[in-house]
Amino acid sequence: MSVHDDPMFTLALSLPTQRKLQVALFVCPGFFLPDNIGLQTVFGLLPNVDLHLVWKNRDEIAGVPRFTTRATTSFSDCPKALDILHVPAIPPDMMEDEQTLAFLADVGGRAAWLSGVCGGALMLGAAGLLKGYRATTNFHMHDQLAYYGAIPTKGNVVEDRNRLTSGPVSGSFDLALRLLGHLCGAEVARELELEMEYAPEPPYGTGSPELAGPEMTARSLQRMAPLIEATRQVGIRASRRLGIG
Repeated sequence: MSVHDDPMFTLALSLPTQRKLQVALFVCPGFFLPDNIGLQTVFGLLPNVDLHLVWKNRDEIAGVPRFTTRATTSFSDCPKALDILHVPAIPPDMMEDEQTLAFLADVGGRAAWLSGVCGGALMLGAAGLLKGYRATTNFHMHDQLAYYGAIPTKGNVVEDRNRLTSGPVSGSFDLALRLLGHLCGAEVARELELEMEYAPEPPYGTGSPELAGPEMTARSLQRMAPLIEATRQVGIRASRRLGIG
């Protein structure tokens, strides 16, 4: 099943979508909610969209930060032909879960568009879906993309053929609007950007290493060091499994 429309918050755009879209957002224990919010907002506001929150089962999930939810669609019930398969940041152990990797490799290999935000890009890589593709992720782990055969590329959103990747949080909105433009046309995407009043004005201007400067960036890297190292070890093992030189 998909998440049902709420008529009060479904936008009737001047150029309605021509067919029903199938959009799947991956969720799992420990998934990072903000990395899904952009796509859930953009495609959840549209009519004629089946929006699936996909996981192994429909048991309650504790996401991050401090968020509980349930999947609406199990792996076995997920549509085989998706317009979008999207993956947010996930815990490092999930990147070695065989059932999850098999699902992503199978469904992702047939999806019209693949997207990953933050650590979700590494998860796509772990499923073998980024070999030879330019990709980005959060700055803490950007170099680790190479473990998966991806080409680490700087950018707020990096698009290579039918794969889009971005940094965390706001990147999910930027990426979602690009996907909407591809699937429904630039005019629909422009209208929805206006309806959401999506025009970020961050108050402190420190939202990237280049803006924050070396000292603040170094402190951030130090705080995140345990997670960075845990993810790096997963990447090293994945590199061997995927046969990456």
